[in-house]
Amino acid sequence: MIKVAMSSDNHFDINHIDIAEMMQQQAKFLEDNKIDYYLIAGDLFNDFQQSLNYVEQLDQLINGKVRFIAGNHDMLRNVSYEALESTRQTNYLHDQSEDVKGTKWRLIGNNGWYDYSLSKQQATTQQFASWKNAYWVDQTIKQPVSDIERMKIVLHQVEAQLKRAQDDQKKVLFMTHFVPKKDFIIDSPDNRMWNMSNAMMGSYKMGELLEKYHVNHVLFGHLHIHPNPLRIGQTTYYNQAVGYRNNHTNEWLEDNFYDQWRRRLKIISLE
Repeated sequence: MIKVAMSSDNHFDINHIDIAEMMQQQAKFLEDNKIDYYLIAGDLFNDFQQSLNYVEQLDQLINGKVRFIAGNHDMLRNVSYEALESTRQTNYLHDQSEDVKGTKWRLIGNNGWYDYSLSKQQATTQQFASWKNAYWVDQTIKQPVSDIERMKIVLHQVEAQLKRAQDDQKKVLFMTHFVPKKDFIIDSPDNRMWNMSNAMMGSYKMGELLEKYHVNHVLFGHLHIHPNPLRIGQTTYYNQAVGYRNNHTNEWLEDNFYDQWRRRLKIISLE
């Protein structure tokens, strides 16, 4: 039996966390609970290199393995679109897969993206793009294609990985940052800004693809909410975001980061 712990959206820098101290606390918890894989679905820092460094260091502190993909916040600094797509590092699972030794399970990761399909706001593609470039944090992320085109690339990558897993008769745990189901989206009847931001949450097409290939487990983040796991057919979706606690926003259920991280951490077994 393989024990997997899942988390996302730790936002260490925004939450002003002492990284060295927290790394030791997290490592102790993972070791005490004999975790074989710790999966992080993005948004560790507002800096890809800091995120990568953190994961590499944590990996050295435990007997298990640490794997992550990048969220939009990780993409804000010190990484290009090309580097996000081409980096081949053991802990970084974007467009990569890893077979879990001694089992029929395969881990597959993809950073993901969005195509405006999760918003009910009446707006054109151009209007969504213009709103993003005026108000959304991702406006600083450089990319050679449109959001719609980027999401098509993501779906092509994911389907290729899922086809290989199907051919190899593998069970799949899939990890991405962005939201794959409308079921998790909250619409506001009187808040246009909120509803426009839903366009940058993800794509329902990802969920359709994952269910088409009967993926068993899906970890994602991006939404700082606290939903229960959602099972649709053979596919169970988990959002394990830790979220923000600062002067403007308090999304925590506990009064300190470590307790919030433990509360939001999901541990499952792969047999």
